[in-house]
Amino acid sequence: MIKRMGRAAGLRGWTLCGWMLAAGAIAGCDGPEGMDPDAGQPTAFDEQVARGASLFGMHCAHCHGADGRGGINEAPPLVGLDEGALPLEPRPGAVRDTRFVTVGDIAAFAAVNMPADAPGTLEVDEYYAVLAFALFANGIELEEELTPALAEELVIPR
Repeated sequence: MIKRMGRAAGLRGWTLCGWMLAAGAIAGCDGPEGMDPDAGQPTAFDEQVARGASLFGMHCAHCHGADGRGGINEAPPLVGLDEGALPLEPRPGAVRDTRFVTVGDIAAFAAVNMPADAPGTLEVDEYYAVLAFALFANGIELEEELTPALAEELVIPR
């Protein structure tokens, strides 16, 4: 169900611009003419990640940074689990007061509190697309689309 990509396959150094290009490539592949025949069709997760990359650029990057590593307006990093992103316990002085054990915990928090300048304004599927993008940016690839039920089962690897 989950594949954890190694460091070499991770997304270090990728900026939002790079992801937007990749998202466009995935979204634009609607048939064999637009794809490498050896690559296969994009999965539902691939398409969700591409949509999430676009949504991240529009709603999240201005606070969490183009690469998701935080630092803008004191927003915490979403990318870099091995460097402390998305910690189990809230940071001192943080908006959140709940633990992030599962991806579902993050989804519940994000749906009420994010984006910080317009909380709760995205559709449910848009929050899950952004979360799919964040998982992928952290080197986690799913074999299926991220859904609320699946998010409740996925424990954040630390």
